[in-house]
Amino acid sequence: MNRNKGVTGPQGFRAAGIAAGIKESGALDFTLVVNDGPSDAAAGVFTTNKVKAAPVLWSQQVIQSRRLTAVVLNSGGANACTGPEGFQDTHATAEKVAEVLGTGAVDVAVCSTGLIGERLPMDRVLAGVENAAKELDSTVEAGLNAATGVMTTDSRPKQSWKASDQGFSVGGFVKGAGMLAPNMATMLSVITTDAKISGDRLDSALRQAVSRTFDRLDVDGGTSTNDTVLVLASGASGVEPSFDDFAALLTEVAGDLVKQLQGDAEGVTKEVSITVRQAATEAEAVHIGRTVAEDNLVKTALFGSDPNWGRVAMALGRADAEIDPDVLQIIINGVSLYRNGTRDRDRSEADLSGRDIEIVIDLNVGEAEATVLTTDLSHGYVEENSAYSS
Repeated sequence: MNRNKGVTGPQGFRAAGIAAGIKESGALDFTLVVNDGPSDAAAGVFTTNKVKAAPVLWSQQVIQSRRLTAVVLNSGGANACTGPEGFQDTHATAEKVAEVLGTGAVDVAVCSTGLIGERLPMDRVLAGVENAAKELDSTVEAGLNAATGVMTTDSRPKQSWKASDQGFSVGGFVKGAGMLAPNMATMLSVITTDAKISGDRLDSALRQAVSRTFDRLDVDGGTSTNDTVLVLASGASGVEPSFDDFAALLTEVAGDLVKQLQGDAEGVTKEVSITVRQAATEAEAVHIGRTVAEDNLVKTALFGSDPNWGRVAMALGRADAEIDPDVLQIIINGVSLYRNGTRDRDRSEADLSGRDIEIVIDLNVGEAEATVLTTDLSHGYVEENSAYSS
């Protein structure tokens, strides 16, 4: 896995990240990604939140054709809860990109991220389109700038790229640090590939990948208004992989992006994996993992490096799933602390002083398994989110 490359890693793509003046800090806040073909297949997955931002509503419409020429993204404002005017702003942005690139607005997806409830400064957005188009390039630096231009509370850009031995590759970037929960997270991700693949197969592969990567990260239970994952295929490699081979590489790159999201979550001091084994169904395994991941008592204990298995037992026990406490086992960082209805080894044997914590829950009621990623709940998380709008 190569984290020095992102959306410009695959052949057939150019990108740019610029400072359009949306952020008062003057930081990069505007990104443009362009697919030069020869194919323009695309697919997308979006937030399940009923309060959807204008860019989500727009992009959900245009992606129905399973094709895109470009994606334009801004940070510094979510353009969510901005009424019909906000949707008109999104439409105008797509129209401007189409004008500059010589394509149609229906071939342009739009993404925004930042504070909810404020309209974007459209004079700067539209000027940003023109300026970003002038900076489009296929270099590694251009891809890094694109990944940087979407950052909000992120401390660093997050990108990944990997080539298959068959001759095609997948690359992408992601942003997100808080309001991270399944369905999908407060995050935007653009993934590119130079494989030859149809829009419908691309859609199936993306949904399969998202269900096992982006939807398995749960930092704080908050489902954003703006979540978007887009994948664009240029076909420039000339390689047409099997569905399974393509889906596997897409899932691998998406999984690496999600690990980077976890490691840069707001206030994170612990990176936690919760693996639920021997569940009745995979869906129940995921549900139990999420229930534990979102529990504040569990998360604060982990922040304090306290192997308090009782909080884990409490949290999983309230999940709507098949659970038998008399055959249950809870293992934290390799130490079995609860087994068959009572305590097992002494909790002091579980060392949680490091950054990585692994919680394994053996239900012993079936054969299904799933892993959910989360973080602790720290002072830093509370401080950062209590001052976000300022």
